[in-house]
Amino acid sequence: MGENVVNLPPGFRFYPTDEELVVHFLQRKAALLPCHPDVIPDLELYPYDPWELEGKALSEGNKWYFFSRRTPDRITGNGYWKPMGDDPVFGSSSKKVGMKQSLVYYLGEAPGGTRTNWIMHEYRLSNGTNSGSSSSRSSKRKGHPMNDYSKWVVCRVYEHGNNNNDDDGAELSCLDEVFLSLDDLDEISTPN
Repeated sequence: MGENVVNLPPGFRFYPTDEELVVHFLQRKAALLPCHPDVIPDLELYPYDPWELEGKALSEGNKWYFFSRRTPDRITGNGYWKPMGDDPVFGSSSKKVGMKQSLVYYLGEAPGGTRTNWIMHEYRLSNGTNSGSSSSRSSKRKGHPMNDYSKWVVCRVYEHGNNNNDDDGAELSCLDEVFLSLDDLDEISTPN
């Protein structure tokens, strides 16, 4: 896919919640329904290292979003994605609508790679959500009998901050720096 340009009005940002990614984007993709706006591209992730996603996936801040086919082979050119755990995604009615699998990117070959700060959240539909039979019927009507669209996932990839502090990598604002510098004023003597 070429340069991914999203024409959102000024001031609008793409910051979907886990529920919104599953319900408003992934369920529609699996059911072969159009997404409006159609902003998340399809991407075969695994030939790419995470730092190569710029221009291929939807970028918002330091996060990249894309649809991909679910596959057990998560090997890239320079490393691999190692699964770390699954969490349920709940809808507004407290009903489970999907699953979120967290993966960490490792440089090198499994199992001896070097852990990096790259994280991927891979969202998939729950069993029974948008059943495969209706999806199969839809795909046959559309002339795609070989594709199982229930195997789609939507991914969010980002690079976690390099520090291990509890501040989540938050930087000081200019105002914070001014207030902290006021502490230094006590050391400065003023002429009488």
